Amino acid sequence: MDFSPFQKRFFTHMAHPQEFLALFEHLPGVFFLAKDAEGRFIAANSATLQRLGASDPAKFIGTSDANYVPEDLVKSFRDDDRQVIRTGKPLINRLEAWLGEQRELQWFLTTKLPIKGRRGRNIGVMAVIHRYEAERTHHNIQEAADAVAYLKAHPHRMLTTAALARAVGTSERNLHRKLQQALGLTPHELMLRIRIQTAAQRLVSSSDSLSDIALNHGFCDQSAFTRHFRQRTGLTPRQFRLRHQG
Repeated sequence: MDFSPFQKRFFTHMAHPQEFLALFEHLPGVFFLAKDAEGRFIAANSATLQRLGASDPAKFIGTSDANYVPEDLVKSFRDDDRQVIRTGKPLINRLEAWLGEQRELQWFLTTKLPIKGRRGRNIGVMAVIHRYEAERTHHNIQEAADAVAYLKAHPHRMLTTAALARAVGTSERNLHRKLQQALGLTPHELMLRIRIQTAAQRLVSSSDSLSDIALNHGFCDQSAFTRHFRQRTGLTPRQFRLRHQG
């Protein structure tokens, strides 16, 4: 975004430019954070501090994801951050896992934008995160919302992309395009994540064996289940169960 001369003069004369950050304190359900090029936090709203368990805002500044989330998620977050900083291109509405406060795996939509320095070089990244709501019905994401709702209603069905497209009343090509626009995912990846979310709920609410949960949620064996689960949550199924059960 290029500022007009009028905007530049206005921002130059602001006594406290950081006052813009106060806006994020008053947006319910929105998590805001900003990091430098090394991945260190430089700002966050209160909701983010609470979710990460950072009780002292002053001590939070200068820490990184590694202080708060599992190692595999740290790598995923850093890869995205570096991509945004390197290319200058935002990541819009990426659907990703963030461990919820009520013993459940939750999916959130994350949008990341580069932070530019005075010389035009990207010096960091800022992110806005909010919980994905399948009930939203805006026409641009209707197919995505319908696909998520259908998959959650039929978590144990093994579907092809063609079958999912038929179920939500659209073509394979259109479904693929809409999911990429709304969530940054292919239909196959969305199906995987919904199955993982449902499996995570079973991990917490039952004593079923890992192999049974894997097979009942469409994974060929426990090894495949563990690999996919860890790639998308930062924890193995066993670790997730121990952390959230009981």
